[in-house]
Amino acid sequence: MRRVSIFGATGSIGQNTIDLIRRAPDEYDVVALTGAHNIEQLARDAIELNAQVAVTAEDDLLDDLRDALSGSSVEAAAGAAAIEEAAHRPADWTMSAIVGAAGLAPGLAALEQGTTLALANKESLVCAGELLLATRKAHGATILPVDSEHSAVFQALIGEDLAAVERVIITASGGAFRDWPLDQLAEATLEQASSHPNWDMGQRITIDSASMFNKAMELIETREFFGVSPEQIETLVHPQSMIHALVGFNDGALMAHVGPPDMRHAIGFALHHPTRRHIPVERLDLAAIGTFEFRAPDLRRWPALGIARDVMERGGLSGAVFNAAKETALDAFIAGQIGFLAMADVVRATLDTLEASDGHIDATMTLDNVLQIDHLARKAARAIIEQ
Repeated sequence: MRRVSIFGATGSIGQNTIDLIRRAPDEYDVVALTGAHNIEQLARDAIELNAQVAVTAEDDLLDDLRDALSGSSVEAAAGAAAIEEAAHRPADWTMSAIVGAAGLAPGLAALEQGTTLALANKESLVCAGELLLATRKAHGATILPVDSEHSAVFQALIGEDLAAVERVIITASGGAFRDWPLDQLAEATLEQASSHPNWDMGQRITIDSASMFNKAMELIETREFFGVSPEQIETLVHPQSMIHALVGFNDGALMAHVGPPDMRHAIGFALHHPTRRHIPVERLDLAAIGTFEFRAPDLRRWPALGIARDVMERGGLSGAVFNAAKETALDAFIAGQIGFLAMADVVRATLDTLEASDGHIDATMTLDNVLQIDHLARKAARAIIEQ
């Protein structure tokens, strides 16, 4: 049996992972499940899958978790240290689906066990790609991408020489506001930004899709994971969300990964790698679909894409600043403190502020330095929001 852990088990990625494991329960020994506020779901899944331990990120919910697990053999724990301890428990395959920079430390801990890390946590590569990849190499671990776009690129590159790659095209649905008049975006509401036309995702990632901050992060991820230059990475708006990425080669060929907008495909590919197995997703009827649409992204509508280019140019720890400022700006938008378009202004201003601070962005990439600049960037972003 394969030992598996799922970090971020109660979110959409975690629940889709559990759906696949539930279909072949005799093949998996579940080590750890982690979540945050959804104690009922976390406990129910941990009991059903007979996990060794269930961990909530919220310290004050430990008693609730213990009560929910009462009568089972599942251990209960709470807090960031407990999540990191769970990541140190031996596992063959670990899903990293915690949202935000909080996913970095447990991801690194899992890699130190020489495990296979299925990486859905965008922030790990954006904040500390160099550190993550060095840890993988030092411990003989494996990282498999779970973002649908990066899974698509990974699959298109199987058996190929990376030196023959000319371009990597990451597609984007365009989110909730892809067809809105530009002059109305400043007035976009939280409710409007929280509705995605194609994907069923959590609120934060849905808003990130509307602002294209998720795609901005994926551009940075592409550079970090595949080692291609920023000039080779392109973005293409594809409203149907069925072509997840394309890879262009030096003979002019483009290889596209086509599939339904269902995260179980990318998750299942990582779970079953290196083999392919049946996954219960929709089979596309291309004749019924008829046409695929493509359009170039408008940087006036989605300034986050231009900021991502600046981050790749700046290098160093600027990715950690970008992510921290983005998360802080998103919190402020959700709280009604700033408007939709102001999120990009906050991120850009935070990057400028931290770059002007002596040595922060150019500091050596260690976990401590990443966490320190994350703290400084959040503080700077909050100050900008409060101005």
